[in-house]
Amino acid sequence: MTSYYPPISYTVPPLEDGWLLKTILQKRMDVSRKLLSRLKMTDLGITLNGERVYISVKVSTGDLVQIRMEEETSEDILPQPIPFEILYEDGHLLVVSKAAGMIVHPTHGHYTETLANGVVHYWAEKGERVRFRPVHRLDQETSGVLVIAKNPYSHQHISEQMIAGTVDKRYTAFVHGVPALPSGDIDGPIDRDPLEPHRRIVTPDGYPSLTRYEVKEVYGSAASRVELKLESGRTHQIRVHMGSVGCPLIGDGMYRHPLYGQAADSRAEASAPGEERRAGESAVTAGGEEQQVQELAVTADGAALPPGDAARLAQIAELDAAIPRQALHAVRLAFRHPVTHAELVFEAPLPTDMALLQEKLRQSAR
Repeated sequence: MTSYYPPISYTVPPLEDGWLLKTILQKRMDVSRKLLSRLKMTDLGITLNGERVYISVKVSTGDLVQIRMEEETSEDILPQPIPFEILYEDGHLLVVSKAAGMIVHPTHGHYTETLANGVVHYWAEKGERVRFRPVHRLDQETSGVLVIAKNPYSHQHISEQMIAGTVDKRYTAFVHGVPALPSGDIDGPIDRDPLEPHRRIVTPDGYPSLTRYEVKEVYGSAASRVELKLESGRTHQIRVHMGSVGCPLIGDGMYRHPLYGQAADSRAEASAPGEERRAGESAVTAGGEEQQVQELAVTADGAALPPGDAARLAQIAELDAAIPRQALHAVRLAFRHPVTHAELVFEAPLPTDMALLQEKLRQSAR
């Protein structure tokens, strides 16, 4: 016997008397064509006053229109008792605060220990049959608010809000340096780096991407805290955009400050040909320990970087070593509930590692 999630209901008002049921489903209940096709294939997918009918029938004032979706599970995801923080849950949504270091969904080489494994286990323990449907993603090392839909209808509606730009997604980041303007837009198309496909770059031929930023706190000239609002959702968008304006994220091992590269280039130019690759590899090693900085700041023949650059690189490396991941946190997410249409706002305070970094920056700026 088919099992269904609780129905989503709509009562026909007087102004819609005589409308086609199909029109009610598409124009008033906002059922997508794809979901409508799925609902028509099940016995209780679409009912009018409790009876299964064709969507070509006309409705009357006071009629009760209901849609029911079949229960689903993520059979390809292994349930694991992994703790995670819940901000909100009802029959349609689960909103969590994802921890840094946690992958959202199993991928090649990472089939376990993900947020999905933990959520699927949590639902199973509650006796709920729900498929894991994240509406959006956060990078593994990015913490913060994430919304998961518990049925296709909810996923469709929140996704449409994101496409329309009505979802308010805000992030807090700590970056090297201070942006030239206290607030502004970074409008730079993003696409894969042809030389390193796992990275992204700003390129004229990329996909349109827009990030709005506002400087919230400045720590001398060394660093600043910025709030960012995404108007598009490209992979690594904030990390790439902030790097493009000379303010890469503190702790980011992939999109590092350009001074690392300049120091490595200086070493490579002064090294024997066989040593160039090793010098380049040092430039992308994560960690930023003092010995690495000294190796980067001084070329093979003893010629140092300009004093100002060497001192700045040491400062940058010290900050990068103060946090084990990019200092980026999804602090706020606001959207309309897909069924009740109520405005929902969720916020997650800074996690411990970023709060400690903030205190370090404040202390150093005094």
